[in-house]
Amino acid sequence: MTIKINNRLIGEAYPVYIVAELSANHLQDYHIAVETLKSIKESGADAVKLQTYTPDTITIDCNNEYFQLKQGTIWDGMTLYELYKNAYTPWEWQPALKKYADEIGITLFSSPFDRTAVDFLEKMNVPAYKIASFELTDIPLIEYVSSKGRPVFISTGIATLPELEEALNACKRMGNNQVILLKCTSEYPAAFEEMNLNTIPDMINRFGLVCGISDHSHGSVVPVASVALGAKVVEKHFILDRSMGGPDAAFSMEPLEFAQMVQMIRDTEKALGNVDYDLSDKATKNRVFCRSLFAVQNINKGEAITEKNVRSIRPGYGLPPVELKNILGLKASEYIKRGDPISYNILEKGK
Repeated sequence: MTIKINNRLIGEAYPVYIVAELSANHLQDYHIAVETLKSIKESGADAVKLQTYTPDTITIDCNNEYFQLKQGTIWDGMTLYELYKNAYTPWEWQPALKKYADEIGITLFSSPFDRTAVDFLEKMNVPAYKIASFELTDIPLIEYVSSKGRPVFISTGIATLPELEEALNACKRMGNNQVILLKCTSEYPAAFEEMNLNTIPDMINRFGLVCGISDHSHGSVVPVASVALGAKVVEKHFILDRSMGGPDAAFSMEPLEFAQMVQMIRDTEKALGNVDYDLSDKATKNRVFCRSLFAVQNINKGEAITEKNVRSIRPGYGLPPVELKNILGLKASEYIKRGDPISYNILEKGK
């Protein structure tokens, strides 16, 4: 399966699609947001993703026990409303950020969190949408997003397998088969032992979709391992400098780290290559260093070949080692000097 976003094809035969998540790492400063987009482009990403919500479209301003963060997250002690007020990307910025992204040649899309966000992003003509992990159970939202006919990224996050299947069925009901599944562990930051990356090839086989990783762990280990397992999309949070702080700083990559991850992914793609048992030109040339049969003692004309005067050694100019059993007892048809390769044309035909 192949999906096209702008002029970029995503699928088995194409390079990994690398997405940088801006999230809250603008710290409510438009100029930081612009500089972050510029740095994302310079770091080698294919796309940048925003989040489109306001505190009031995603929750309500309430501080009773249901709205307090106390689940062992890095945001414990805040209410949901306080967190999202601190983290959201002002909507008035987003058309300007998309225009800037278009100017510098990087794709920009977003995660909408309600229908009003979808309508807003449609006016911006974003080329794709992402369903965030915690919205995967919002089937009406998924149907509305899918109805727009654009590619949809879906993070598996907190969903059970039946819920994931229900979300995919919602896309199909709306006639949208342009779905990319992203394996996601909804911990911030996520521990390596919680990743279960072997789910990625199972997702590919089970659903027949383009799959990838939305990663909140530290470093490049998980993205690179995911690519080795078949991921064709990698998403990571991006920040200019973690010392700036902010809700997502702890699990975001700085520019140099992100650029190094991109290079590691590209190197991994080269290393994966194709299924191929043929030898490259370099490998063929290096066969000279393999083992073969050589005279390890001087052998007079008429003298028999034995395991003492002929051995399998490097380099590879003589007969293959498997031929030793066939030449034992044959007599030399000429004088063979120690260090000469053995071939049938210097041996008598009969024993």
